[in-house]
Amino acid sequence: MEIQEFLTRYKQGERDFAGVDLSGAILTGINLQDINLTGANLTGANLSWSFFNRAQLANACLRQADLRHVTFTNANLSQAILSGVNLTKADLHFANLQNCDLNWAILEQADLTSANFQGAKLDQSNLEQAKLVQTQLIQAELMEANLRKTQLINANLNAANLREANLELADLRDATLIGTNLTEANLNGVCLRGADLSEADLHRVILTGADLSDACLNNADLSRANLAGSYLLKTSFRKAYLLRATLEDVLMLRADLSEANFRGSNLKRADLSGAYLSDTNLSETDLTGCLFLESSLIRVNLDRSQMTGCCIYNWQLEDVDLSQIDCDYVFTQFNYATKSPTDRYPVGRNLKPGELAQQYLEDSSQIKINFKEPPNWEALIFSIAKLEQDFPNLKFIIKSFESVAGAYLLKISCNRPVNNQKMRSRLAEIYFNMLQKLQIKRQKILGLLNIIELKNEELVTTSTPVITKIEPKPMNQENISLYREVLQQIEIIIMSQPPEKLFESIQRLVNFLNVKGISTEEIQNKIIGQAILRRAKQEQTFQKQLIQWEKSAAPEIRLSPIGSAIRSAIAILWQKYQQF
Repeated sequence: MEIQEFLTRYKQGERDFAGVDLSGAILTGINLQDINLTGANLTGANLSWSFFNRAQLANACLRQADLRHVTFTNANLSQAILSGVNLTKADLHFANLQNCDLNWAILEQADLTSANFQGAKLDQSNLEQAKLVQTQLIQAELMEANLRKTQLINANLNAANLREANLELADLRDATLIGTNLTEANLNGVCLRGADLSEADLHRVILTGADLSDACLNNADLSRANLAGSYLLKTSFRKAYLLRATLEDVLMLRADLSEANFRGSNLKRADLSGAYLSDTNLSETDLTGCLFLESSLIRVNLDRSQMTGCCIYNWQLEDVDLSQIDCDYVFTQFNYATKSPTDRYPVGRNLKPGELAQQYLEDSSQIKINFKEPPNWEALIFSIAKLEQDFPNLKFIIKSFESVAGAYLLKISCNRPVNNQKMRSRLAEIYFNMLQKLQIKRQKILGLLNIIELKNEELVTTSTPVITKIEPKPMNQENISLYREVLQQIEIIIMSQPPEKLFESIQRLVNFLNVKGISTEEIQNKIIGQAILRRAKQEQTFQKQLIQWEKSAAPEIRLSPIGSAIRSAIAILWQKYQQF
């Protein structure tokens, strides 16, 4: 059809031009909205700067067409042939491009927001700096495509093929990439914060300097991937494969590494503070200089791993064999001001083979003490205070107390590994002396603490704990300031610590206020529950941790005032969950 005839008929109101042949036509800067060009031949046509809003171009052929700055808003281009087209800075808002052919197409800086590219072919296409926010790319073919600096926020790339694609510095926040093929892709400096990469194939992928905080990589394959210097805060790697991966200098704070396989990987200087490792395989890994501050290691395989220079401050071990590791020395403390490990162990020499394992058979951060009769709690609390005075670098917390086979088992945790036998002996010695001193000076001590003893209670020598009451003092300005500071600390604790640590941390602050005579009723009835609900709303992982805490916490903890406050918040969360 002649171009002039085509334009004349369009101006006269005709819109149906299905199957028309306009190959090589020059139609720049023309408004052709609502036109029907289904199956039309526009090969090599120049349509730059034209408007095709709501146009029908299904099955049309636009091979090698010039479509720069074209507007295709809400247009239907499904199954169209667009191979080799130039769509630089084109507007394809809400366009339908399902199963279309865009191989070798140029889409630089194009706006593809909310467009549908499901099943589309975009191999070796150029989408640099394109906008694909909330775009559908399910099962799309993007092999060797250039997606450098693209915006793929909330995009859906499930089961897409991005093998060897270039996504350097791309923004994929909250994107969905379940089962996506990213083999040997370049994701250097990419933002994948909150993205879901479950079961994705990231074999040999480049993720250096990338941000995967809060991302989900459960069951993903990152074998031989390079993640050096990446941010992996609270990232989930459950059952992920990271065989021989490079993870030097990564930040994996509070990451979930349960059942992940890191065999033969390089984790030099990685920060795994607060990370959770259950049934994780770290055999033959290089963990030189790693930080395990307050990390939990349960049934972790460390056979033939390199651990020289690791900082193991307050790490928690359960069923972990350290006999096969290669380690010259470790650090047992950490200076948060200088952000560096301290207290080298052993001092002035290197560890002998198997020595650290032997030390952990003797040393532990948990002390178990057996009593033939229930302990005198007043004497025990003062004994622990005296023990901390004798060892200024140590802090002790009562973890649990239970009756076992006619005896009584008390568990006390310490902020660092200590020699159990030595500490038990020293605490027993202090406790015996403290009982005698309390018997003589108990009334004077109660008076100094402003504690009114209930009548008819037995004295300190009995096995039944004495019930005492602290009278709250009027809230002067100093107490108000102190109370507000404690509230801030409780807020920080709840927003940063796992449930199993919340109780002891908050209890310590509540005890401090009680000693000062400041009422903690508001904290127990309101503050704790509100803060827990706020964090649970932000973090789904925290909700699961709360439910697990509810099942595993000791009865005396669950039934305490603080434990009850935590459980009340869990009950509210459960009710909301049941409504959906």
